[in-house]
Amino acid sequence: MSTLEPPQAFTLATAEFVKEAHLLSQMPPDTGAEIAIAGRSNAGKSSVINTLCNRRKLARTSRTPGRTQQFVVYEFAANRRIIDLPGFGFAKVSKTKRDHWSHEIPRYLERRHSLIGLILVVDSRHRLKEQELEIVGWCASADLPILLLLNKSDKLNQQQTAAALRNLERDVERSATGLSMQLFSATARRGVDAALSVIAGWFEAHGGQ
Repeated sequence: MSTLEPPQAFTLATAEFVKEAHLLSQMPPDTGAEIAIAGRSNAGKSSVINTLCNRRKLARTSRTPGRTQQFVVYEFAANRRIIDLPGFGFAKVSKTKRDHWSHEIPRYLERRHSLIGLILVVDSRHRLKEQELEIVGWCASADLPILLLLNKSDKLNQQQTAAALRNLERDVERSATGLSMQLFSATARRGVDAALSVIAGWFEAHGGQ
């Protein structure tokens, strides 16, 4: 886990909503650089986005999991984007919509040239599920950097935290190339600077901000 702080000039606080897209063809032009944020419907993905961007209501949060059901596009600088992917697990979502996103999300991950890194938000209290492991494996095979944020870590004691990290390392050991992980808490704002440091590094490697 990194204790680095992000470069002072780097911030996501300027992020603004651009659009929602139901299809990959409706996304902004495939130029510049963008990161995607993925996570199960109950992992707290929207809260993580708000915390990283230091904004309370940028991403819509809800007590009902699965609120994000489109590609949601935010832009924080010219040609620099954050893409909030539909939460998988798809609580209370129709089979038609589940089938649509089971097709469209992989197409995005495979075809989007401006995608430079992926953040996978996971619940630190649970082992990785099959879909989460599939995303980790895909990123490894595509040589795409991935940051695993173990969200809700404020709910763990020291012993549970150590166990969560050991389990995660076991789960992803075969896909370790290009992968980093860290404890995070959107509620307690834990791990924000370290996460921003990783994100800043991705954009710096693709021409700065």
